[in-house]
Order: sequence, then C-alpha cells, then structure tokens
Amino acid sequence: MRILHVDTGRELRGGQRQVLLLLEGLRAAGEDCVLLARPGSPLFQTAWAAGLPVYPASLLALRQHSKVSDIVHAHDAGSHTLAALGARSRFVVSRRVAFPVKRSLLSQWKYRQAARFLAVSQFVGAELERGGIPKSKIDIVYDGVQRDFTPASWNPGNPAVALASFDPGKGRDLVTEAARLAGCSVIYSNDLPKDLIHASMFLYMTRAEGLGSAALLAMSMGVPVIASNVGGLPEAIENGVNGILTSHESGNEPAEVASCISRLESDPAEAARLGANARRTIEERFTVERMVEETIAVYRRILNV
Repeated sequence: MRILHVDTGRELRGGQRQVLLLLEGLRAAGEDCVLLARPGSPLFQTAWAAGLPVYPASLLALRQHSKVSDIVHAHDAGSHTLAALGARSRFVVSRRVAFPVKRSLLSQWKYRQAARFLAVSQFVGAELERGGIPKSKIDIVYDGVQRDFTPASWNPGNPAVALASFDPGKGRDLVTEAARLAGCSVIYSNDLPKDLIHASMFLYMTRAEGLGSAALLAMSMGVPVIASNVGGLPEAIENGVNGILTSHESGNEPAEVASCISRLESDPAEAARLGANARRTIEERFTVERMVEETIAVYRRILNV
C-alpha cells in the first residue's frame, strides 16, 4: 500500500510523535509512506532528519500526492480539512481530541467525507458518535509507546515531573498549587524521556484528554502516575492498580491532588508496585507494534485487501 500522511501541526506534541512512530512502523512493515507537514515545523524537521519522505503540506501537494496513493491519512484538524477539500483517494482521520464534534453545516460536511475514523480511545469514539458519525465508521486504535525507553531509576526522594505546557487545558496551575500544598518539588519538563528517568512520580493534570500519550510514556518507564479522571485516561490507568486517578467529581482540586502526592511519598512500596504494574500494562496493551498492526487492518478494510 502507498499511504499519504498529512499533519499540519505547528508543534511536536503527542499527536505528531505518534505520526513519526506510525511512519517508522509502517515502513518497517513494508508499506510505502509519504508525509506532508507544515514547512519548518518540528515534525517536518524531525521527519527530514530521520530520512522519511516529507514534503510541505498544501492543498496542491495533497491533490498531487493523493492521486498516486491508495489512502490518505489525516492526523489533525487542519489535515482533515485539506483531505476533505482535495483528496483524490479515500481518506481516514485520526481523532485524538476529547472535545465534541462541531455541529455546523461545514463541519458536518467535512466529517461525512472521511471513509473511517481512528479514535485514540473509547471516549473519543463515543464523542464522534455523539457528533453524528456512525459507529460502523469508527475504529479504536490506541497510541503506541516504544519499547526501548530506559526504565526510570526510581527513587521516592526524587522530584515529581509534569509537562512544561502552558496550555490552559493541561492543568499546570493545578500541579503547581497541589505541589505547594504537598511540599513537593516538581520539574516541568520539555524532554520527558530524559526527565522521567529520575522522577519520583508523573503528575498529569488535565481538564480534557483523548488518551494521554505523555502518561503512557511515564507508565512505560515504570514511573507511578497521578492523573485526572477525565476523557480516555481511565482506559489506560486503573486507579490503585497501575496508577492513581483523582475522583471524577472533584479530581481537579489542588487539595485532592496534593493528597495523592503525599500518599505516594509516604508509601514507597505502593509507588513501586504501581510503577511496575504500569510498565506491564504498556507492554500488554500499548505497544507501537500493536498500534501499527491495527492501523494497517483499518487500511485493508477500506481497500478490501
């Protein structure tokens, strides 16, 4: 198969990292892939440096490349729009965000053009259904995590780690206040694989979440995770088994998050148990290999091959 991937993101966030992992996995499986990305973006530069075939994303480029592609795979809202306007072959859309589908006539038209949707979680799939997308057109394909990340040298005396993002939806304000209440030091990280190696825990406070690839990364390294009980996060984290989820109703309250932090700090054996179970969860359910296999299955279902 020849698959044209499109992502117009300006940053290298979780979704863009999944695009890179998918491209590498598909190529290893013998599939022919081309990427269209925003010129000068971190995704474009990273793909170029990795030797992946990447070209500047535009409506004209999409039309030209899609003529010789079996499938177009749109990975974000901007690429979904481009595909709806200009794809010359059938296209699928990865849906990673937790917010509802817009009900405008233009949005509804755009969503009707896609052959299928790859929802990153059951929660996101349900949001698509509520937006009018038939369940028969929705596949659940969870994020994948690389197996080669170095396990954390976990120590309960190390600082906690949280995302450095200032996105209001990511809850940095909640982390800051909760850490202050718990007397816990926090590293706000722009390089999670590096900083998680020496983390005592990972704090993932968010007001909405499709799945939470950053939380999956921490879990893969054996770092105990405290996360908000929202969106698709409960599909990966089972409270008290492989991490801690705040209570659904009041989970984004600093006092409760602080209590969860103190719980892990006061019980290193419990923290270590959660981290070990989390790593096992990733190995069983959230590998890149599984993500690639399930994505290929969607492509084949569309093409009847």
